Amino acid sequence: MRCVIARFPFDLSRSGVLESMKGIKPEPVTGESVIIGRCRYPVKQVGEVITRQDRRDFTSGEVTRAMVRLGFTCRTSEAAAPPRALTPLQNASSLLGGPAPLGL
Repeated sequence: MRCVIARFPFDLSRSGVLESMKGIKPEPVTGESVIIGRCRYPVKQVGEVITRQDRRDFTSGEVTRAMVRLGFTCRTSEAAAPPRALTPLQNASSLLGGPAPLGL
């Protein structure tokens, strides 16, 4: 499959990515990640290995799109996801506290 990462065209295949990542130790995941085999790799690490470019030259979105098109599972960071906002009713309920005990 042909994809463009950092303005350069690459012919990537699922088997080629698996072969490139064989023997590579995963770094700690702090953001988006790709599951390759049984390992979870940071997207930027995978992009660096398969393109042989510096991580600053491409975005994680470019690599994520390519990996999804090749059939790999990509995950976003749970820590990077913004907290879910409360509705006005939920916010008011939390400010008022729980219901008073019955019989008082």
